[in-house]
Amino acid sequence: MAQMQNGDKISVHYTGKLADGSIFDSTAGEDPFVFTLGEDDLIDGFLTAIQSMNVGEKKTVTIGVEDAYGEWHEDMVIEVPRSEMPADLDLEVGDELEVTDEEDEPMIVSVSEITDTTVTLDGNPALAGEVLTFDLELVAIN
Repeated sequence: MAQMQNGDKISVHYTGKLADGSIFDSTAGEDPFVFTLGEDDLIDGFLTAIQSMNVGEKKTVTIGVEDAYGEWHEDMVIEVPRSEMPADLDLEVGDELEVTDEEDEPMIVSVSEITDTTVTLDGNPALAGEVLTFDLELVAIN
């Protein structure tokens, strides 16, 4: 078994599923996902599962909310008057926007609801609060 070390390029095929079995992401039919161990920001459960594998190995892991994207938080959702949004911005539910928080740090929010008078923005990760299952295949360690 080759031991992974920080700086290694890891290649993995995966299919990610929600608790209801629906697929939210997959590399099937595509090039494997490649990341640099210790440099790329991955969810803990995914990284832990990959680090225990050998090249060529396949397995399925279920990752709890706490080791995935965390709990969904109501305080990460805000309702903004449409009049405060740029007039030329053609918004649709699901659009992602970059806004700045109270500390002037950029953050990505998604548009979760639009009414005639308001736009609801959600700063939670799209998969927050979800238990995730991954079918994994470790392709290479370089």
